[in-house]
Amino acid sequence: MSEAAARVQKDASALMAEEVLGFQRNMARRGIIFSFTGYISEGILKALGDALRQKIRLESTDNKTVNRVFSVFVEQVQNIIRYSAERIEHDAEPPVELSSGMITVGSDNGRFFVVCGNVVGRDDAAVLAARLRELAAMDNAELRRFYKEKLREPSEEGSKGGSIGLIEIARRASEPIQFDFQDISDVQSYFVLKAYI
Repeated sequence: MSEAAARVQKDASALMAEEVLGFQRNMARRGIIFSFTGYISEGILKALGDALRQKIRLESTDNKTVNRVFSVFVEQVQNIIRYSAERIEHDAEPPVELSSGMITVGSDNGRFFVVCGNVVGRDDAAVLAARLRELAAMDNAELRRFYKEKLREPSEEGSKGGSIGLIEIARRASEPIQFDFQDISDVQSYFVLKAYI
């Protein structure tokens, strides 16, 4: 390798470190204590959940808060696993199922927040938006009643438990859940859900 090529490679490496360090510092400034982006499965959820539970125990001495944050984290990751439109499935032994998304946990002014994002079908996005608007408009007593009603009803056709999971997130949140959608193609939208605890 020539001296000039080695210098260019060294400069590129220095810029890479600067860029990644800047990214990490920016996340710290935003209060991010945990973030994962990529393909996830139930096994990965367990490992990430264990690490997160330990970290938030160090951040908060209140077991009720720790349990609420952990519960919302698990529900949001399970929604990614079950409903992300970006999936890999393989009939290996054991079968492989991976779903792509992003999950982030942070703290802001003494409160924790959990944010997830993943790609969904645009038809699913319309149904999901209506369901989330309904949940965001309910107070705690209404959420509790609605949760009990849903538990007594038969599961919706094709449902993988997402309706109950969204209600559970709304119940554990300290304020109405926040959500947004960004159309990314004629058939897909990017879905973001944020809950403060």
